[in-house]
Amino acid sequence: MFGRRFQLFKIFGIPIGIDLSWIVVATLVSWSLARGYFPMVAEGLEASTYWAMGITGALGLFASVVLHELGHSLVARRYGVEIRGITLFLFGGVAELASEPPSPRSELWVAVAGPITSVLLSLGFFGAVVVAGGAMPLPLLAVIQYLAFINMMLVVFNLVPAMPLDGGRVLRAILWARSGNLRRATRISSQIGGMFGFVLIALGVLAFLQGNYVGGVWWFMIGLFLRAAASSAYQNVLVRRALEGEPVSRFMEPDPVVVPRAISVRELVEDYVYRHHFKAFPVVDGDRLVGCVTTREIKGLPVEEWDQQTVGAIARACSEENTLHPDDDALEALAKMSRSGVSRMMVVERPDRLAGILSLKDLLRFLSLKIELEGDGEASIERRRAA
Repeated sequence: MFGRRFQLFKIFGIPIGIDLSWIVVATLVSWSLARGYFPMVAEGLEASTYWAMGITGALGLFASVVLHELGHSLVARRYGVEIRGITLFLFGGVAELASEPPSPRSELWVAVAGPITSVLLSLGFFGAVVVAGGAMPLPLLAVIQYLAFINMMLVVFNLVPAMPLDGGRVLRAILWARSGNLRRATRISSQIGGMFGFVLIALGVLAFLQGNYVGGVWWFMIGLFLRAAASSAYQNVLVRRALEGEPVSRFMEPDPVVVPRAISVRELVEDYVYRHHFKAFPVVDGDRLVGCVTTREIKGLPVEEWDQQTVGAIARACSEENTLHPDDDALEALAKMSRSGVSRMMVVERPDRLAGILSLKDLLRFLSLKIELEGDGEASIERRRAA
């Protein structure tokens, strides 16, 4: 989902970070508030004051988004779900859950925790205006009124019953409780999410044609994002069903291609990389695993030194980043590959004993076949029920 991510700090042990795209939207929000919204609701102020209000309003908005996602995260953690972090990005924020909530009830409470947090924030800001608004300077009053309003708008938008919005998760929890089938509940709520995304795309095109170029492009992009995220939510459930609880040993290649440490780098390139088309190889000394070598290490060595240097000289030691154990959960292995960007991982029984290689390509091929077969099976069941 994200490009380059930067961690800022932690709250309750949960990492809070930003994606580079957040900087773009933070700038746009600050600009629109300083040049459009605040001059309309608080007339007669200096341009520098409007910019200070715009920046403060944008920071307040994103602090509200973090608290919204923190509400989801803390409730999810209470139900035993690991939280990898909260990330602010182009379209707001997302709490990265390592797994789905374990039951419809927990799914419901995780889903509503965010909107409840936003409602409390909105009421708190409204309360501050009612209690102390008369004593506040106009710029501060306008910013607090904006935050009260925008938090309530976040609630209204998020409760639309379409995945991946909170309302879509509430719908999924209800369907899951009624049918006992998480996959079917996710499919229905994701389909609704896809249709809602298409509606936003259409509204964006209409707004663009009517001259609202910025608003039109924004709604168009949000619609595209929601359609992609809705589809991803369903695919994630399918992946979990296929891999969760399965050991890595089921999917690994038990007799992988290995590279002797004594051969030259040129032999590695000519006889292994160009022949097998892999980007990473385990390096062995007899029967003993001594490390691994990738195309990254090869590229770091001048071509004229390929004949002089051995593979053992450029190989790097095995580490947590590039190794798995045969009994590791395949779903966690896939997540590890995704986080590290490594497409081939060594499966190691002991520090010097290679059991096999797990490749992302093999996992994805298995997933494709399983999803295709189980999808057809579910369709057949539904057709028989309809008959």
